[in-house]
Amino acid sequence: MRTHLLKSSFARAALPGHSDASLSPTLAHGWISELSYSEAQPGLTQLLLLPLLQQLGAQSRWQLWLTPPQKISRSWLKASGLPLNKMMQIANQPKAGTVAAMIKALQTGNYSVVLGWFPYDISENERRQLEEAASVGQALGLIMRPQTGGSLLDGQKNRLKIHSTLYH
Repeated sequence: MRTHLLKSSFARAALPGHSDASLSPTLAHGWISELSYSEAQPGLTQLLLLPLLQQLGAQSRWQLWLTPPQKISRSWLKASGLPLNKMMQIANQPKAGTVAAMIKALQTGNYSVVLGWFPYDISENERRQLEEAASVGQALGLIMRPQTGGSLLDGQKNRLKIHSTLYH
């Protein structure tokens, strides 16, 4: 799994005992992060994302999943501890539709997190638009992309960085 623009202040803020008052200016304005995952090991992605999604589920805002590769199961949501009444899924959008939908959703401020699955690279212009939208809506946007070419065993490096402030 690879991440970009992961800020430790967000992870600290998601932990119990941390209030919005302690958030960095960057978090208070939202941001975009990209996660590259292995389609052969979806459990690893769920294991890493689930605690974050559970913490965000405690907020009054919704969570939006745009074009996930599989339909979200109600039983999985219940078993995972995610709020059924604050989850929304939109399936199969064309490329331009997914980017546009993610931008609109982030701008509204109605969502704590918007996850968008993209089987392709997004342009720098699209990324900039997503970052601006996340800032306006003070939301987290997660660009979910499957790894392309080769497997983790073929030399793909794990680039997830966990900052020491998260466990000290």
